[in-house]
Amino acid sequence: MTDRGWGWPFDDPISVDGRKPVRLRDAGKYIAALPKREHDAPEWRAAMEALMLVAEQGGPTMFARIGIMRAFNRGKPPPDSEPRRKKAKAYRVVTTR
Repeated sequence: MTDRGWGWPFDDPISVDGRKPVRLRDAGKYIAALPKREHDAPEWRAAMEALMLVAEQGGPTMFARIGIMRAFNRGKPPPDSEPRRKKAKAYRVVTTR
């Protein structure tokens, strides 16, 4: 794998307000342009840390993508917040003598 640093493209681009940060640098610029209050949120701090680790240490770009997606979705409930439950099967105990 070649060392491309901040020029690495995401495996699967992220769609943000109609724009798509294609490279790690694009995502870094997006995070830097956020308002200070949102920029200092723990989720965005974690996303920045993951982004820097991937860009500077050469980790998988999926880590940075996951961090950014979690920051975008902060405060939103998971898509399926209700646990899925199956109906219990009715069993009959059969004893043999």
